[in-house]
Amino acid sequence: MPDEIYYDNSATTRTREEAAKLVYEMLTECYGNPSSLHRKGFEAQKRLDKAREQVASSLGCQSSEIYFTSGGTEADNIAILGAARAQKRRGNRIVTTAFEHDAVLNTVKYLESEGWEIVRLMPDANGQITPEQVLEAVDDKTVLVSIMAVNNEIGSILPIGAISRQLRRKYPQLLIHCDAVQAYCKEPIKLGKTMDVDFLSVSGHKIYAPKGCGALYIKKGTRFRPVTFGGGQEKNVRPGTEGIANACAMGLSASLLMQEREENHKRITQIRDALLEGLTNLPDICINSPADATPYILNFSALGVRSEIMLHFLEEKGIYVSSGSACAKGGASHVLASMGMDHQRADSAIRLSFGRYNTLEEVPVFLQALQEGLNRFRK
Repeated sequence: MPDEIYYDNSATTRTREEAAKLVYEMLTECYGNPSSLHRKGFEAQKRLDKAREQVASSLGCQSSEIYFTSGGTEADNIAILGAARAQKRRGNRIVTTAFEHDAVLNTVKYLESEGWEIVRLMPDANGQITPEQVLEAVDDKTVLVSIMAVNNEIGSILPIGAISRQLRRKYPQLLIHCDAVQAYCKEPIKLGKTMDVDFLSVSGHKIYAPKGCGALYIKKGTRFRPVTFGGGQEKNVRPGTEGIANACAMGLSASLLMQEREENHKRITQIRDALLEGLTNLPDICINSPADATPYILNFSALGVRSEIMLHFLEEKGIYVSSGSACAKGGASHVLASMGMDHQRADSAIRLSFGRYNTLEEVPVFLQALQEGLNRFRK
C-alpha cells in the first residue's frame, strides 16, 4: 500500500529532484545577479537565457517572447491590465468567461470598477464555451478576449484554437489572452499554429518546479503597456531582480516534462479511466467532468456528503484531494455554479488531479477509502 496518495496536482506539484538540485546549485554557486557586468553576473545571465529558451521551446515560440514572472497569477494580471491600458482608445469592452481562475476574474473585476465593460460568458453543463458564443459577444469596441485553455476544476478543454482563428478573421486588431496554467506541458500547445494568441500565462509549480515562478508569452509586436516599474529587467514587462533559481528550475522542468508528455498522458488516462469505472459502481456518485476533459482532472460529487467532510476523512487516511480550486480555500465553487449545478451536487464535489508520481496501484486504495467515507457519513 502507498504511504500517501496525492491527488491534488492541480493545486501544486511536488518539486522534482532534478529541479530541486538545480535550485540549490543556483543559490549556492551560480548566485550572481544577471544584471551585473562581471563574470558572476554573465554566468547567471547565460543560465537565465537557457531557461527562457527551454520555456519557449515547450510552447513553440521565440525566447524573446517569454517573460518570467512570479507565477500564473502575476502573468494573468500583467497581460490583462497591460493589454487593456494599451488599447483604451480603441474601446472599453473585455470578453471572458464566468469560470476563469480568480487571477483573471478578479483582474477584470478591478477593470470593471474603473469603467470597463466586462462580458462574462456562461459555460454549458459540460463546461464548454463555443467559438460562436465568443463571436456573438465581441463587437467593435472589444479590445481583449481572455479565455483559459483547460478549466482548473472540471478539466474541460476549451477550443481556444478555433476561437482564436475565428476572431483573427473578423477582428484582426483584437488582443487574445489565454490562461494555460492547467494545460501547460500536459495538452498540446503550439503558439502561432494550434493556438494563435497574443498573451499566454503559465506557472512553474504546476510542472514540478518550485512555487514563485511563472512565465508570460507576449507575441512579438503586440501593443502592451507595462503595469509595474523598476530597473528594466524582463524588458520592463516585469521589472525587478529575476528569481533566477526558480526560473532555471522551471525551464529544466518544462524541458523534461515535454520529453515525458506522451508517456505521462497515456498513464494518467489509464488512472483516470480506472477511477471512473470504480466511481460509477458506487451509489449516488455524479461525474462532473465532461467525457472529453483532460485526463489530469476528474471532478465528481458524492451526493449527501459535504466536500469538506469527505476531504478531511480522506486526509486522515493519507489521501489528499481538493474540493475545488486551491485559491478558493474551500469556498463555494464559482465554476460549478456557472455550469448551473444545483447546490447539493456542488456542495459535495471533489476534485482529483493527477501527476507524474501517481500510479494505477493507488486507485483501489482510494476507492476503498471513499467507500468507507460514504458508509460512515451517509448513515
